[in-house]
Amino acid sequence: MIKPGNIRNHFQTITEHKLLVMKHCFQVGLYGQGLLHDLSKYGPEEFLSGAYYYQGNRSPHAAAREICGFSSAWLHHKGRNKHHFEYWIDYTSKKEEGLVGHKMPLRYVVEMVMDRIAASKVYKGGDYTRKSPLEYYEREKPFILMHQETRALLEKLLRMLAEKGEERTFAYIRKLLKKGKY
Repeated sequence: MIKPGNIRNHFQTITEHKLLVMKHCFQVGLYGQGLLHDLSKYGPEEFLSGAYYYQGNRSPHAAAREICGFSSAWLHHKGRNKHHFEYWIDYTSKKEEGLVGHKMPLRYVVEMVMDRIAASKVYKGGDYTRKSPLEYYEREKPFILMHQETRALLEKLLRMLAEKGEERTFAYIRKLLKKGKY
């Protein structure tokens, strides 16, 4: 049973997040990705779980994992949204290498950065600083399977954000996107 108010609160949280990602994507020229970001969160597979496990100060996926051992909504989400590095984890043509992180296209790495900024702003509220996305990444870094070039770019952009702020980081990202590669 979903607690009263959780449907409204979850909707407000995911919409605030989506609008922030959209704003930041627009600032660097990723208009289509800004508009389409996280639309799967509004479908029943993700929305109902999000409302059920809603807490307001962290992702509902974390609560689902604590209770169920996994989050079916997260599995659905990361399999449909290319801005998550988990989307890019797969076997290589050499099965003996096991699962590996494949290099993400630049535009999805940028969307991932915008996603991390927006999530930090939404969940930290008034406690957000430009270092918050980097601090969150540093806490999860030991558990991440990611292509080394994707990791290097993500870390560079998060450090730049922490040290120089959004305006300079977004200007750098716009230049990167014009080049079209990293």
